[in-house]
Amino acid sequence: MAETTTDGDLVVLLDEDGNEIGTAPKSSVHGPDTALHLAFSCHVLRADGRVLVTRRALDKQAWPGVWTNSFCGHPRPAEPLLHAVRRRADYELGLALDRIELALPVFRYRATDASGVVEHELCPVYIARTDDDPVLNPLEVTDAEWVWPRDLAASLASTPWAFSPWLVLQAEQLDLFRTPSLERRRVS
Repeated sequence: MAETTTDGDLVVLLDEDGNEIGTAPKSSVHGPDTALHLAFSCHVLRADGRVLVTRRALDKQAWPGVWTNSFCGHPRPAEPLLHAVRRRADYELGLALDRIELALPVFRYRATDASGVVEHELCPVYIARTDDDPVLNPLEVTDAEWVWPRDLAASLASTPWAFSPWLVLQAEQLDLFRTPSLERRRVS
């Protein structure tokens, strides 16, 4: 679960068209006037169709303690996105991923949390599978649950404030939350 390199704390800055224009330390980018930068989100599924949701660690800079998708992160400069997805799955959740699929290639959002920290990201969204149980890194995640996508969609609709804004926005666009085959099957 080690995450140490000289460029591990750098994020890739983007212009309004999504072109790379440089890098900046992660600690300097997230604030009240966050520059557009490259990130990613991933939703992890089990074979039975349940999706993993996580609760962000309480000492996270942005949206501490908020429930969100399985995990998120930032690719390092020149790091392929799929490598970054696998790296963060291992670091945050101790998960090895199977069948990683790009679901929303140009998802983009800007949101401000209660403390005034802004997220401003071009954030491709992935869906992956695993048979593993998560091993939570307490620096990143305080809790995790496997839930049925339809149940999560209902919770997002009734209490969106309890979730990260990017999860709410992604769920509106992902077929994952509308696919009947992934819905919990009723026992007769």
